[in-house]
Amino acid sequence: MPEIGRDTITDHSIMGVLADSISSGRPVVLATVIRTSRSVPRRAGSKMLVWADGTQAGTVGGGEMESRVRAEATDALTDGLSRVIDYDLLDPASGDPGVCGGTVTIHLEPFMSRPTVLVVGCGHVGRAVVDLAHWLGFRVVAVDDRAELADPSEVPNADVVVSGSIDEALAAAPMDDQTHAVLVTRNVALDLETIPPLLATPVRSIGVMGSLRRWQTTSEKLRDAGVSDDELARVTAPIGIEIDAETPEEIALSIMGQIIAERRAAPTD
Repeated sequence: MPEIGRDTITDHSIMGVLADSISSGRPVVLATVIRTSRSVPRRAGSKMLVWADGTQAGTVGGGEMESRVRAEATDALTDGLSRVIDYDLLDPASGDPGVCGGTVTIHLEPFMSRPTVLVVGCGHVGRAVVDLAHWLGFRVVAVDDRAELADPSEVPNADVVVSGSIDEALAAAPMDDQTHAVLVTRNVALDLETIPPLLATPVRSIGVMGSLRRWQTTSEKLRDAGVSDDELARVTAPIGIEIDAETPEEIALSIMGQIIAERRAAPTD
């Protein structure tokens, strides 16, 4: 998205742009001046939007201070956390981002795209994963090559249901780096069809249900087909934390528990 009249767009119209960005699933940060004192470039209530590619709409004052706000916004889009930042606009020689003579407090609020769980296989376990992921607030995409299972009436809690191949699912609902793919298919052949297309996407994780023996067979066949060890390292198999799960609902709990633990884990360098 190009810059949208950053110096002329009104704070009221920014809220409309924000709503459009949220509805389209494009992560954005809303920067709002919440407190000022003495001489400052913009007063409390002034707003600016910042996207991950650095483009912006509106302004909170321009200059070095605004540059720093954009950098902080990028960090907020990375960790998904709101923050409040204070700026003294007094002495650039001391590191201040301005000389207006006042102080500014800005609140940064990230609006992230809803994370997605892609469920491949709409059998008993797949349906349980769909239901739990939906209850936990994820966007859910379900796909199965069996039309009688890939039916909205069978998986009513899925946001998108695709009857067909993984390629058709990816065309209908492109996946991003906030997507977790869960393969709960009925055989190795389907895993072999599904994993390579997923490896070509930026999905955050790929998990495969099944025994270690099944995964050994699958991974060997994938290597024979030219999939590298680095690519296979993106796959977790068997998926799920160990809780001695037996029922489909318990298995779904172990799978979603692992996904949430991964999402909550502190980033590493």
